Amino acid sequence: MIRQSLNRLTPYLFMAPAVVIMAIALFYPLLYMIVGSFRDWDPSQNISEAAYVGLANYAKLLGDAAFRESVSVTLTFAFTVVSAEMLLGVGLALLLDRNIRGMSILRTLFILPMMIAPVVVGLVWRFMYHPTDGIFNRWLTALDLPRVDWLGNHALLSVIIADIWQWTPFIFILSLAALQSLPSSALEAARIDGATGWQQIVHIKLPLMAPVLIVTMLLRLIDAFKVLEVILVMTEGGPGLSTEILALRIARTAQEFRELGEAAAMSNYLLLLLLVLTLGMFAFTRWQEARARRQQAMQFREEG
Repeated sequence: MIRQSLNRLTPYLFMAPAVVIMAIALFYPLLYMIVGSFRDWDPSQNISEAAYVGLANYAKLLGDAAFRESVSVTLTFAFTVVSAEMLLGVGLALLLDRNIRGMSILRTLFILPMMIAPVVVGLVWRFMYHPTDGIFNRWLTALDLPRVDWLGNHALLSVIIADIWQWTPFIFILSLAALQSLPSSALEAARIDGATGWQQIVHIKLPLMAPVLIVTMLLRLIDAFKVLEVILVMTEGGPGLSTEILALRIARTAQEFRELGEAAAMSNYLLLLLLVLTLGMFAFTRWQEARARRQQAMQFREEG
């Protein structure tokens, strides 16, 4: 009896050190941030010395036009880049899901942008967008077209293009892996029934890929809300507040304005926003799974 109990507890005992370390690394900073958000805190003070102000930091942010603008820019940026990356990544995966000579070389080339440090990506695209020496304006000049102030009049669009270039390969690799793991029996049955290539994509491949695509989209969405280095290098949040996403606003509030309490409150708003999105995605996934089970049950009843 004792041996059986020890056998059941053994996996948990092995996991315990990692769980404790993860709990300390995760919950201590989170608790510290939550406590700091209720205080008028600056870098010259210990958090225990800062005056308690309750929800004043949260209320102040709700009335701050710059904070609301940062939230708007963040939402626009995140949903635009993730939508474009999903369309391009999944489309490329469907296009290249076949026996192509040199496919391993193509995959390596596709994932190269992901391997470049964000600071380097920002510098490269900043030089490419240069008003006189940038490659885009050189092309426009060669075509006798007027030059464009990419990082001035079209700063947010320019940052979005750079992010799409860097992270579309992430969607492509995961989508291709999902495609190649699909059951061949379902695809063969669809071909025997006379389904066209487009019908196979819409009715077989995409529905079976849906769980992987939802998780992939959630990962990219969370990451898009936290982009900092590329935007900081390319535009520093300007001109004005046109590219100042919430992560950059938090960093500036803490470092330049020295308002750690407000920065902590902003971080909690961002955390709450990401939590809502994550729970929404999981709820949608559960709803899809329940719907698929109901459809299967109806089919079995009809066949029976």
